[in-house]
Amino acid sequence: MKAVTAGTPEGTLRALFWMSGALASFALMAIAGRELSAEIGAFEIVFFRSAVASAILLVVAGRRLPSILRTTKLKTHLIRNTIHFAGQWGWFYGISVITLAEVFAIEFTTPLWTALLAALFLGEKIDKMRAMSILIGFAGIIIILRPGTAAVDPAAFVVLGAAFCFAAAFALTKYLTRTDSAFTIVLYMNLIQLPLGMATALPGWVTPSLALWPWVLAVGVVGISAHFCLTKAFVLADASLVAPLDFMRLPLIAVVGWLVYDEVLDPYVLLGAIVIFVGNYLNIRYGGRRKKTA
Repeated sequence: MKAVTAGTPEGTLRALFWMSGALASFALMAIAGRELSAEIGAFEIVFFRSAVASAILLVVAGRRLPSILRTTKLKTHLIRNTIHFAGQWGWFYGISVITLAEVFAIEFTTPLWTALLAALFLGEKIDKMRAMSILIGFAGIIIILRPGTAAVDPAAFVVLGAAFCFAAAFALTKYLTRTDSAFTIVLYMNLIQLPLGMATALPGWVTPSLALWPWVLAVGVVGISAHFCLTKAFVLADASLVAPLDFMRLPLIAVVGWLVYDEVLDPYVLLGAIVIFVGNYLNIRYGGRRKKTA
């Protein structure tokens, strides 16, 4: 089979296909989280996601498991996944309390937090353009939250904290990719978060009703498929193309929230999300140009 080169028309079409899978997966994950939150808490949802994903990944690993688990960065895996666990809890908690569109809009600050943390801990430079993109992104958060002019739901700050946790986890992922494969990183993520989820879920454990078990399976399956599809899209197309497509998660989830849960999209959430997207896009575009001229 002929390999598809990144950046070619065929590569772009395939990237669009994989991004469609990512968008559908993220939307389904939000719906699964909302449905499960009717009976169980966010800690338990994270536990079930890790349990289902771990089972799938262990089957896929098969006899290669010992080599896949081989790492010299176990401590980093533990730190990364403890932080990521907190982020997942915050995301699923937000899904259960505020509108789906607001959760997704706030989550778009993750790349901005990542750029900031990469500068602080990985030695990446923040020049004027990158600093401007970060400031523009955070201006979008001010538009969404509007502190002092409207009652801000505390859950919005929890989701903002989750975005920061995701960014910290992404920065550590970048460090881990220097020595470990993507499969190793994802497998350790689920295996480490499985006992964390169990320990935090047990005090308030509620066994889901039979009707919710399809959603239990869904939250684990799409947790894998979302990131797999997104990774494939980034391999086949430039980030400057994938990022705008990823932004389509917001209007998609807004429509889902409207159709399924009768949620009304706050215009300030849409405006703030657009501002955040502009900040992200400038960061990606300028970063790409700087790499080409380096």
